[in-house]
Amino acid sequence: MNGPAHRPRKRFGQHFLHDATVIARIVREVDPHPEDRLVEIGPGLGALTLPLLRAAGRLDAIEIDRDVIPLLQQHCAGVGELRLHNLDVLKCDLRPLGQGQPLRLVGNLPYNISTPLIFHLLGQLTLIRDMHFMVQKEVAERLAAAPGRSEYGRLGVMVQLHCAVEVLFKVGAAAFKPAPKVESAVVRLTPHARAPVHVDDPSRFAELVRSAFSQRRKTLRNALKGRVSGEQLSALGIDPQRRPETITLAEFAAISNSDDQVVLG
Repeated sequence: MNGPAHRPRKRFGQHFLHDATVIARIVREVDPHPEDRLVEIGPGLGALTLPLLRAAGRLDAIEIDRDVIPLLQQHCAGVGELRLHNLDVLKCDLRPLGQGQPLRLVGNLPYNISTPLIFHLLGQLTLIRDMHFMVQKEVAERLAAAPGRSEYGRLGVMVQLHCAVEVLFKVGAAAFKPAPKVESAVVRLTPHARAPVHVDDPSRFAELVRSAFSQRRKTLRNALKGRVSGEQLSALGIDPQRRPETITLAEFAAISNSDDQVVLG
């Protein structure tokens, strides 16, 4: 890219992807087509934006740093239809971008917002076809973790309730400028056509899971004290001495769905 250099800003968590091999692999995994409604989150200097535009012909990009917008426009000039939105994605309503079509989200997410952003997007899944995100490797492991693993927690339970999770490949720090101190991974999140378990009250389920993992070193009985008794857990076939990280998605759903068993107060 010609023109003045942009100094990465720590407050925006900017680590710009530059490795051509990694970029090409992400684009292959996304497999964009002209009929897709692509939305890139945090395009930065356009390393992914340009090849996505070439493949799809149009792209909405949400960027909080207004200083990179003219650089992006210059970098992508004459290639497809790029619509830039200078917005905070954590406060963004995606509905206007889809115009009635499902959205395909792509992004090299800043590490400091990846988890809150994913929770924010869970509330807009009816608008989304799939998501391909670069995240910190530890976040990817938490997203995909199975019960009994140390990485298993609130993030994994909530995302797996709503989405199929695939960790596609890992990315070393040298693929970015400046290089972060951690490794990254690319994940694909695809909203379920039908949830793997039935949840009567999503808000109650979310609060139950939050409570369980807020004190994950305690037994389930103690972590949920004041909400669910040991006797109530036993009646559901769940040992109250188990740790929250051993409780399956189906078991969390069973606790949440038992109106006469769960006391939320």
